Amino acid sequence: MNKLSSPVCALFWNTLWAGMGLLSMHTAMAQNSATTATAAPVRQADFIVAVVNSEPITNREVHVLRQRLANEASARGGNRPTDAELTRTAVEQLINEKAQLQLARETGIKIENEAVEQAELNVASSNQLSREDMHKRLAQEGISVSAFREQLRTQLTLTRLREREIEGRVRIGELEVEQFLSEQLKAQAAQVPTQLNLGMVLIAVPDNSSESAINALGERAADVARRAQAGESFAELAKAFSQTPDRGANGGEMGLRPADRYPELFLEATRKLKAGEVAAPVRSAAGFHILKVLERQQVTTLLVTQTRARHILLRPTAQLSQAQAVAKLTEIRQAVVSGQADFAALAREMSQDGSAQQGGDLGWANPGMFVPEFEQVMNRLRPGQVAEPLVSRFGVHLIEVTDRRNAPMSDQEQRTLARSALREKKLDEAYASWVEDIRGRAYVEMREPPQ
Repeated sequence: MNKLSSPVCALFWNTLWAGMGLLSMHTAMAQNSATTATAAPVRQADFIVAVVNSEPITNREVHVLRQRLANEASARGGNRPTDAELTRTAVEQLINEKAQLQLARETGIKIENEAVEQAELNVASSNQLSREDMHKRLAQEGISVSAFREQLRTQLTLTRLREREIEGRVRIGELEVEQFLSEQLKAQAAQVPTQLNLGMVLIAVPDNSSESAINALGERAADVARRAQAGESFAELAKAFSQTPDRGANGGEMGLRPADRYPELFLEATRKLKAGEVAAPVRSAAGFHILKVLERQQVTTLLVTQTRARHILLRPTAQLSQAQAVAKLTEIRQAVVSGQADFAALAREMSQDGSAQQGGDLGWANPGMFVPEFEQVMNRLRPGQVAEPLVSRFGVHLIEVTDRRNAPMSDQEQRTLARSALREKKLDEAYASWVEDIRGRAYVEMREPPQ
């Protein structure tokens, strides 16, 4: 990412929450009015719009937040809210924020300078910028560094308050986990068809066969089916009797494939059969088919999309600046993409990471195994693609995705996924209830604009 979108703060907040691993429900928090007011391109007539427990909300604060909400709505696309709707939303967000900040002060929550420093570094890293470059971008948007840091402190305060107040309200029971997994498996089964491997013996019926000849061939097919049902080797019966083009050379096995790739006639005949069972003969235009279910694979575990990637990592030092590391990896990328250099060989030679000996190979990775800024870039790549150099909190990376697959999750992974998803849902619900409670306990006086 070489350029920050406008307004810069909107992108900063989104990447801040991702980089810090904060709850997704916090991404919609209102910005601190003192900070954002400095970024407002147009000065509005200022007056008090509302009072929250004796603390005022000004028209300028509402204007700045309304502009940000409008920009975010435009970026999402779809129908843009009306000015009246944006104003109502901005006022409500500011009321909620004021009430929560007051509660944080009353309960003694303080954010250490070190936490603000780390948050600032995370924002810069998530936007692939050095801290100095980020300060320059902020200045271009009319936002001072001190104001930006104060906004970070505000958001960290709100986050710490919400985590403290809400975390203890959420409990996940085993029954909830089981129900969640059952629902997910049903949903996945609807998207991932059953895998089926059938064995077949074909007793062909030539064109223009007489009725008596067809009956005789039907009897032969019924006899083969009875022998297979009695336990005779299906593969040997296929070799002896099947009139398929390969004459049953592979034991009649048709191969494991999605069930919907078999004729509906075959699926109907074997629908109720278990693996190892043989159906009665069924008739098609080609003749009589004796079918055996050799293997039936149904979705019994959740699948996760895994990515295999490799990377070259350069760590900035006094001798190698971040900009120089980016330039160096840009040259390497061009050489790799043009076929003039081998990625694995360069990784073994240059990468400052434990994966260097494996040519930068990071192995198969589940979602969430890498830091967000790395994973977001990796997930956008197709196998064989090499990304532009990426700046993370660990240094500068050159990433290539080599493969991607859907793999079954272990029981522990499934249960961890279920607990995480259920917890996130309950946190969202608890947060909404908590905001309502704080709002209800606050004294809020709405003011009419001056005439």
